[in-house]
Amino acid sequence: MSNRFKPKFNIKKGDTVVVIAGDDKDLKKPRTVLEVIVDKGRVIVEGVAMATKHTKPSASNTKGGIVKVEASISISNVMLWDAKSTAATKVKRTRVDGKLVRTSKKSGEVIK
Repeated sequence: MSNRFKPKFNIKKGDTVVVIAGDDKDLKKPRTVLEVIVDKGRVIVEGVAMATKHTKPSASNTKGGIVKVEASISISNVMLWDAKSTAATKVKRTRVDGKLVRTSKKSGEVIK
């Protein structure tokens, strides 16, 4: 990503999304976004792109061992989930009471 302008994405932490591309593609299973990495254009989605991480024993984790963690995927591979129409939807930004809000293009509802 360019360092000149900060990109604006329609997906935020805590949103429900579906994975539309990649190994974990499932258009009917909504999942939650754990983190959005804006400068790299990537998201970490619950239960997607699981990677194995080898951890050393420490004070908090005395055993150590192999742990499964979510890796990041490109933000272009996820699409917002619309609960009302139970499908993936595009997002448009509209002004409501002088504030910019995200609106679902399928159902027309404001996204929290």
